[in-house]
Amino acid sequence: MIYVYGFCDGNSVHAVAEYQQRLPNRRIPTRRVFNLVYQTLRDTGTLPGVRIAAERDVNDGVDEEEGIIQMVQSSQRASTRRIARRLRVPHTRVWRTLHAEGMYPYHVQRVQHLGPGDFVERLDFGKWLNGSRQLHRYILFTDEAQFNRDGVNNTHNSHVWADENPHATVESNFQVRFSVNVWCAVLDDQLIGPFILEGRLAGEAYLRFLQEELLRLLEDVP
Repeated sequence: MIYVYGFCDGNSVHAVAEYQQRLPNRRIPTRRVFNLVYQTLRDTGTLPGVRIAAERDVNDGVDEEEGIIQMVQSSQRASTRRIARRLRVPHTRVWRTLHAEGMYPYHVQRVQHLGPGDFVERLDFGKWLNGSRQLHRYILFTDEAQFNRDGVNNTHNSHVWADENPHATVESNFQVRFSVNVWCAVLDDQLIGPFILEGRLAGEAYLRFLQEELLRLLEDVP
């Protein structure tokens, strides 16, 4: 640990990453432990493992902090209150420890579920669209939104603890189950709709909407 800490010029954040890269099968110390080991060696000339028993209370605090970091590393979506209950430590201790490690609760983002073949198709469409800068003015961009009895899912309390933004997401599949679907579209600078798609949004129902209702919606569009 001391060698890695010196190799990283005393930067504990880089030391954690370097230690994990060199020794991936070992227990990864936190940046706070790196700082503590170095300060102890500098101040006393000995490592924390050979300190006298009178200083065990300090090590107990370090063990608690390591336990907090390990729980977050094993489950990045863990609640701070749940961690506090599991380790029997004050809730404020959990917050202080995580903040001292440079970790913050980043909110997750809701994204549309993509099938195995969707990624290639989206990339091909993007390349095709990029070939003509004016083509987007003649494309009818449409989307459907699902409204069900569960209401709107608020992701404010859904977060991931990390020292850098992991851009975490939560997948949701709007085509699996729903109660009411609302369709809307944009053509150049005009908004078309909204239009309620009643019943289950199956292929036959959507085809009927395209052949009948969509023509009516486009009557006033140049």
